[in-house]
Amino acid sequence: MRITLRVEFTNNKTSDVVCSAKDLVAFEDKYQRSVARLDTEMRLTDLLWLAWHSLNRTKATDKDFDSWLDDVESIAPSDADPKSQVLETAANTGT
Repeated sequence: MRITLRVEFTNNKTSDVVCSAKDLVAFEDKYQRSVARLDTEMRLTDLLWLAWHSLNRTKATDKDFDSWLDDVESIAPSDADPKSQVLETAANTGT
């Protein structure tokens, strides 16, 4: 299982971030919630944390989560990856 998220940054760049099994397990450990519940209980923080964790794990960012958030304009599920797990309910991203 993997989830691909599209992150738009404040500098107008976008990135499709692949959140793999390692990121999903880390999410469950941190928040004590199953990723299987994301389709019914998704929060904006969930998507942002997953994207940040993937970027941090792959060394695409060295910023901590809160500092990284300063650079993010929006986030949404991406359809760029056909193998990505589809999120049934889109989170309210404020856009």
